This record gives sequence, C-alpha cells and structure tokens, in this order.
Amino acid sequence: MADNSNSNSNNNDAALRGSLIALAAVMAAVGIWTHSMRKVGVTYMVGMLGIAGILLPDWDYFDRDYSRWFYPVTEQEKLALSRRSGLRSRTYPLRLIGYSIVYGYGFYKWWKFVSS
Repeated sequence: MADNSNSNSNNNDAALRGSLIALAAVMAAVGIWTHSMRKVGVTYMVGMLGIAGILLPDWDYFDRDYSRWFYPVTEQEKLALSRRSGLRSRTYPLRLIGYSIVYGYGFYKWWKFVSS
C-alpha cells in the first residue's frame, strides 16, 4: 500500500508541476499579446484558482457517488478506494456538469477581460 500511496503522490506532484508550467506559458502569451501586467495578474489568479479547484481537493473524499459527499468516509469506503487503481477519480455526470458550468463561466469571463 505504501508503494501505491507514493505513486499517487508522485503522479499528483507531476500533475501540479505540469499545470503550473502550462499556466506560466499562458501568462507569458497573455503578457506578450496584451502588454498588460494587470491582465497577466488576473490570468495568474484565475489559473491558480482553477488549478486549486481541480488538483487540491481531497479526492478520496470526493471520489465517491455525489449523494455520499454529505457523509463522512466510512472504513469500508476507504478500503474500497485504496484497492482501486487506475484513474485518479471516476467520472460522475453531476460532477462533470458542475465543473463544466463553473470553469466554463470562469474561462468565459477571463477571456472577455483579456481580449478587451
């Protein structure tokens, strides 16, 4: 189990590093395109909020059916989650819809600000 935990930690670290590098590239592109430090700063803030919303939540807690989010993780659920391998989190339609709405709206508002 220690190897699986260490592997997940390395995967999460790699995902965070990759996201931060992508954010830096987007910030550089916005800075070159708009010549505005304010727009680069807003891009940084929106990007960090997006990264934090996707990479930082307790995935063991949220990697359950949506109806179970309002209840503590039971020992049986912890055991089932520790045995499961593969994707970091399963795809639930309600989670996908929620993320699409929140991040879609945030991206739209960011784009309107940067392109103005």
